[in-house]
Amino acid sequence: MFASLPTFLRVPIACLLLLASTLLHVIPLLTLSLVRVIAPAAGMRRSIGAVLVWIAESWLGFNGWLFGAFTRTRWVVEGDGGLAPRENYLMVCNHQSWVDIPALQKVFNRRVPFMRFFLKSQLIWVPLLGPAWWALDFPFMKRHSRQQLEARPELRGKDREATRRACEKFRHLPVSVMNFTEGTRFTPAKHDAQKSPYVHLLKPKAGGVAFVIDAMGDAIRQILDITIVYPDGPATMMDMLAGRIREIRIHMRQLPILPSMRGDYENDATFREGFQQWVNELWAEKDARIAAMLASPR
Repeated sequence: MFASLPTFLRVPIACLLLLASTLLHVIPLLTLSLVRVIAPAAGMRRSIGAVLVWIAESWLGFNGWLFGAFTRTRWVVEGDGGLAPRENYLMVCNHQSWVDIPALQKVFNRRVPFMRFFLKSQLIWVPLLGPAWWALDFPFMKRHSRQQLEARPELRGKDREATRRACEKFRHLPVSVMNFTEGTRFTPAKHDAQKSPYVHLLKPKAGGVAFVIDAMGDAIRQILDITIVYPDGPATMMDMLAGRIREIRIHMRQLPILPSMRGDYENDATFREGFQQWVNELWAEKDARIAAMLASPR
């Protein structure tokens, strides 16, 4: 609709609409979240929580419309049949760029339960977005370097405790838990520093996946294995708004969570080794899939 506008007009208009939408959604979101904090009845808090999710999905829906109206990006989505809005999912995805999150939100909004990410604790201070993520029960994690852990051993396991607390809350509401299993965005420098055995991926971190599966228990039964690629290379949000991303390709498949995939990752060495092997095999398959997706003609 607006994609034919010149870039010097299209980008400012899109940015203004994004800001206006954010303000219009975040203000009632934060107001209701404060009401939920002081609400005396558990039933009332659950009802307010459902309204908060409705507001967030409206927000994401507008953003998705904007990407479609202001860009000519072609979306190629494969394997998206059988998704259930009431089925809990653990979403496992590679991480290419900052566009990954809005792209996944556009594709999956209202098709699966509202997606929640594990965020770095510093992100709670991002204007508007940080308080909104807090209001929507996004878990914030404090990442500790190896040097910090060596200096303060008592910090070990804090992330696992935070994961368990978040998943305990998630057990009682429809949720899609998003896990970028590489832990950070792919760059050639990170790939070389890791000596990654994969061509298109960093090494996966199996612990986060195992902890979520264990902490969620029977409340989660499906893994949604997602692969995202940009045929023209990873891009920024400005590239998206400026129409420089010609195509985004997303592949998904559902995998059942088997009894053998639940266990004590921290203390059971045999289980840990087996789970790491499963994740490594999953990543080898994903690496081959990315190569095939990139080789496919437009």
